[in-house]
Amino acid sequence: MKTVIELIEASAEQLTQAGVGFGHGTTNAFDEAAWLVMWRLGLPIDDLDGVAEQPVSNEQLAQVRQLIQERIATRKPAAYLTKQAWLQGVPFYVDERAIVPRSFIAELLAEGTIDDWLSDKTQRVLDLCTGNGSLAVLAAMAYPDVSVDGADISPDALAVARINVDQHDLADRIALLQSNGLQSVNGPYDLVLCNPPYVNAKSMKALPAEYLAEPELALASGEDGMDFTRQLIADLRAQPNKFMTADAVLVLEIGNEREHFERAFPTLPVFWLPTSSGDDQVLLITREALLS
Repeated sequence: MKTVIELIEASAEQLTQAGVGFGHGTTNAFDEAAWLVMWRLGLPIDDLDGVAEQPVSNEQLAQVRQLIQERIATRKPAAYLTKQAWLQGVPFYVDERAIVPRSFIAELLAEGTIDDWLSDKTQRVLDLCTGNGSLAVLAAMAYPDVSVDGADISPDALAVARINVDQHDLADRIALLQSNGLQSVNGPYDLVLCNPPYVNAKSMKALPAEYLAEPELALASGEDGMDFTRQLIADLRAQPNKFMTADAVLVLEIGNEREHFERAFPTLPVFWLPTSSGDDQVLLITREALLS
């Protein structure tokens, strides 16, 4: 009879042999297998050491093997199979209607990295391209005195966000808005968070199948990945008083597209913020810099 750890190791080997892609909450086959096995067995995902030697019945073994085969055959990220993702230890519901949450902005909120740019005047936050609502929820948790608007162009994504806002009992502080960029938001805001589509066309063609299981609308943004960001910055510059208060800042995630960002905005003064993936994934722009 197999133990939990033996089943995880065998499942990881299967995932490796099948060449599945990672990056939706895990970065390697062992972590992905652990997530799927522990979830299927109904075990606490954060206590592998405590259950590693627990025996697995033949029925449980069959259930896990079926799940691993589904992961391999469909190439869906594990989060779509479990209907759950975690950011900074906080659980979120997710399904194919929204991108799997993995923003580095979550780290910045949890670690207080952007707090020096905020003050007691920070009362209104916009999470633009909110997806499943995870950053809106984390912002509301990090700053208990603020109200948050979560905006997205996709009504499907907003339906998923509604589940998370309600699950975390934040409906009184988070409003969800359908908006194409800034078109239908209710500014001005003191803090704008945005993890927009930013993948360039060449990278889109090379993405593993797991990423293609996500809504393309949440990933692709033109030839250089900067189409959404160009429009966002143009809109903020055109009507700054409508969208940003005097001391407002924009926190923008651009992933691996720093080169394209700097080519698109060669003279824009920005602050690059440190994340677990380096200092070139997320940037901060003050209203003053936007208008300089």
